[in-house]
Amino acid sequence: MAAYQHLLSPGRIGALELRNRLLMAPMGSNYAEADGRCGERIQAFYEARALGGAGLLTMGVGSIAYPAGTAEPYQVGISSDDFIPGLKQLTDRVHKHGAKIAIQLQHAGKTSVRDLAEGRELWVPSMPPAVKTDMFNALTQSELGRFISSSKGRDKGGVRIRVMDRDDIAQMVEWFAAAAERAQKAGFDGVEIHAGHSYILAGFLSPYYNQRDDEYGGSLENRMRLLLDVIAAIRARVGVEFPLWMRIDATELDLPGGINLEDATRTAQMAEKAGINLVSVSAYANLTTGNAFTQAPIPQERARFLDWAAHIRQHVGIPVTAAGRLDPDVADKAIKDGKCDFVAMGRKLLADPELPNKLREDRAGDVRPCIYCYVCVSQIFVNERVKCAVNPQTGHESELQIIASDKPRHVLVIGGGPAGLEAARVSALRGHRVTLVERSARLGGTLFFAALAYPENGPLLDYLAKQVQDLPIDVRLKTEADADLIDALKPDQVILAVGARRSKPDIPGADQKHVWSGDELRLLMTGEGADIAKQKLSVTQRLMMKSGSLVGATNSTDAIKSLSKLWMPLGKKVTIIGGGLVGLELAEFLVERGREVHVLEPGPDLGAELAIVRRWRVLHNLAEHSVAVQKNVQVSGIGKQSVSYTDTEGNSHEVAADSVVLATGAETNHDLADRLRAQGVEVINIGDGAEVAYIEGALRSGMKAAIAQP
Repeated sequence: MAAYQHLLSPGRIGALELRNRLLMAPMGSNYAEADGRCGERIQAFYEARALGGAGLLTMGVGSIAYPAGTAEPYQVGISSDDFIPGLKQLTDRVHKHGAKIAIQLQHAGKTSVRDLAEGRELWVPSMPPAVKTDMFNALTQSELGRFISSSKGRDKGGVRIRVMDRDDIAQMVEWFAAAAERAQKAGFDGVEIHAGHSYILAGFLSPYYNQRDDEYGGSLENRMRLLLDVIAAIRARVGVEFPLWMRIDATELDLPGGINLEDATRTAQMAEKAGINLVSVSAYANLTTGNAFTQAPIPQERARFLDWAAHIRQHVGIPVTAAGRLDPDVADKAIKDGKCDFVAMGRKLLADPELPNKLREDRAGDVRPCIYCYVCVSQIFVNERVKCAVNPQTGHESELQIIASDKPRHVLVIGGGPAGLEAARVSALRGHRVTLVERSARLGGTLFFAALAYPENGPLLDYLAKQVQDLPIDVRLKTEADADLIDALKPDQVILAVGARRSKPDIPGADQKHVWSGDELRLLMTGEGADIAKQKLSVTQRLMMKSGSLVGATNSTDAIKSLSKLWMPLGKKVTIIGGGLVGLELAEFLVERGREVHVLEPGPDLGAELAIVRRWRVLHNLAEHSVAVQKNVQVSGIGKQSVSYTDTEGNSHEVAADSVVLATGAETNHDLADRLRAQGVEVINIGDGAEVAYIEGALRSGMKAAIAQP
């Protein structure tokens, strides 16, 4: 039986025939030009996903009233015929590869951030209730500046709200209908009406946000009237055969009196009678906390919305699309079991546009995994273009192309962490002869330990290692890169990926046995710290660690995770000095192993290296576990069982600590690069050794270095 046979089988939406049931979810990308037109960036982005084998792509948040009603500075416009040429170029490029493409029609309503920034009125069904949120508390100083700068055009009198009257409602209906007609003219194969995620149609559907007392408020039939008017108007313009569907919220989470599953099911049934061909099921959360965003609409939990989609499918006679972190095996089974007819994937197709083709070719192990770090969507919050931490080509498809070299060379890559692995992979794909040397006994570098702290990193390590092992790359472990080795290999090019230098902070008491640097802890936990074990562990503890190494446990992140729940070389009370990415993820790791954790950050920001949405989730999780996280503190000393520090007001404090972990001091490392250059060796320094930018920066610099070669 073929793998993924249900997911990859042909499907149908009304009159539209699709080559498979794996759809690209609609996402705001910020890839349009500043005037809303579709230029090369967004066209190349969608063409890559069409070439990758998806059955249907849905372009997200096409603005029906551009520039009004927009939530992003580089949002796609479809509010006038002037946008049709660029849209037509895009659909032609997608169709060339056998895929179909639709456009999602949207008006952001109360969340029209660009209207707020540029002084326009926010259109709403009724005056929205006041909202209290902690979303801004976790932002860095730089991010706050970008949030603030986006609203400089706001009137001094505050936010301008326009409660829609009947003429406004008629105008809204006309915007949707005219946009759908333009989409048809531009060559789109269908249209999705965005009726979820707190945008204007969802605002009317929600009994919490819609407090109208006319025929557009009150009962569900009244609250749905605008949506039904939009469906009827679109049908009148595009005909009954043109595929038309909608995205709705199955529920508004943590919003008493909001949309619920019963309402959503009835909405789907009425829309079916009105001529909708499919229902795409999503959800939204009440964003009183940043963490809520990782509940819905961008869930951290696997298959978060699937049961809701299955419920709605039982009550309608048209196809249903499920979304919300569905892995291919789960997606295939969901279609087989009749829980849904199609599956929409968003983040996964940012990470690897070739995912559908690789599944069809039985190459699931070659799919570059999403690590759910939320780098992509976090960009939207600071008005930047979407990017992907694991795929540097996302949004740069025209610039970063892996093209065979016409002058194959011998490339030596020093360092087997993520930067080195990516540089070796891309160099080999370009036809170069590649030698990869790593001084330790395994590939992965700090990514191996990062996979312990945040398990979603594990599949990325597996992917990178497999790519290198499957390519004709000469991998040499336990090999020190020195002048003799380089002289023997005589490479044409050396790519240096040795990682950051980490120095201990100058804190009295930092040299004690119960004080660990991040590197010391990493080496010990991964079986590479024999010298460290002799210095810091008792004989019994060393025997436990040796036993783990002998049975191969330290070659498996899963095994280390399991063993670390039974024993770790840290006491019950742990103080982490440093509240950046490393410190916060380590704190998460430790609280899950029963430690009482206290985090002290010398600077003004917490988790600055984490993407905004991921940071919201980490800080929320730590607060749930009663972890004290303090910033702007000055650590004055480390005692045998405590850490002393002063706060911003100069008050002295002391926190009990059986163990202390130093999670600071990462800095660039040019030492080996300078020595090699002095010997006349051509060197490119990449990864954290050149710029401390963690996984995202490592992969980006590795790919760019390999592409930049002749």
